[in-house]
Amino acid sequence: MLLPRIPWSAAAGFSVVRSCLGLGSAALPRHSFCTGRALAKEDDGDGNSNADAPVETSTSPSPQIDVSGISPAPGLTYPSPNTTNHHDLASFLSYAERSGLDQSSKVFVGTHFEYTVAATLAAYGFDLRRVGGSSDYGIDLLGTWSVPPSPSSAGSPVHQQPPFRVLLQCKVTQQPRPHLIRELEGAFIGAPAGWRGSKVLGFLVTERPATKGIRDSLGRSRWPMGFISCSRLGHVHQILWNMRAESEGLEGIGVGMRYCPPQEDGTEGKEGQELVLTWKGEHLPYVKRDT
Repeated sequence: MLLPRIPWSAAAGFSVVRSCLGLGSAALPRHSFCTGRALAKEDDGDGNSNADAPVETSTSPSPQIDVSGISPAPGLTYPSPNTTNHHDLASFLSYAERSGLDQSSKVFVGTHFEYTVAATLAAYGFDLRRVGGSSDYGIDLLGTWSVPPSPSSAGSPVHQQPPFRVLLQCKVTQQPRPHLIRELEGAFIGAPAGWRGSKVLGFLVTERPATKGIRDSLGRSRWPMGFISCSRLGHVHQILWNMRAESEGLEGIGVGMRYCPPQEDGTEGKEGQELVLTWKGEHLPYVKRDT
């Protein structure tokens, strides 16, 4: 039996899946991916190159909603931090300078990436805290995800439910390969009490885009999880999730690309284009938080 091909698409270095495709065979897992990425065509490490096709874009400005003062989901007890020397990117950079931490060391690179991911994903509704230590099952960030509402989606079920609880593993230096999905599955088993049960999503975050092996493993997994590609500079290139995650309450949510208009000083915005969440094709606003 011939299986339908997932319609990966790309133009000018970007790719977007226009639909969430289910492979409906009893012997096959169902796949659902909504994604955008800003990388040129290249081999993905599994012997497969990224496909090319058109991308959805918009030239409208990037609206923001202010969620300052909104507290995290009630009832969540976070593990104690493994250090009191820093709690965000700014305090970590200050600590690194004071302590003379080698910027090429694994500790610096990994910690910097984790804080960068936490700060960057805040614009998409994530509220994350850095954790880690012994017996953490590889979990680097814990928190919640409140999908930003738009005027037409404010009354939708995805915005009437409590925030998703999320756990993230960040891999800054590794080529994303299927074994990382298996490691993420183990994180669900060892997650803190507040991150067990329904409405819990896991995300693997790397610098590079998902390979075919990653996408296939993600689609086969029985756990609700996704994948995010984020650069060390804080540019999100790709977000995708599997059908199991969609069934937890992500129905109607997708990913698109928005063109960044030139800034007042004549320079372009973040890489010329930026990834945005969508609700039934409508771009959702970014979240603005007080810092």
